[in-house]
Amino acid sequence: MTTLSDYVRKYPAGAQFVISAPMLRMTPQQFDAMAVGWVDDGGPGFNVVGMPHRSVVDGEFFISRVTVIRTTAAV
Repeated sequence: MTTLSDYVRKYPAGAQFVISAPMLRMTPQQFDAMAVGWVDDGGPGFNVVGMPHRSVVDGEFFISRVTVIRTTAAV
C-alpha cells in the first residue's frame, strides 16, 4: 500500500495534484480529521489549494478530497 509520503514524493516541487480518502483507504471521517489540519497548516510536503471537496455521510459533511501543491519541504 502506498503511504501519503510515498505518494507526495512522486511529484516535483510546484506540482498540483489530488489526495482523496479512497486513495489512502480511509473513510471520509478519518480523512477529514487529518485534512482539517492540512487546510490550516499545510501537510507533509504540500499545501492545500482551493476549496476542499466534501461528502455527506449520515447528514454530516466531511472533507473527502483536497487539491494540493507540492512544496520543496522534505517529506
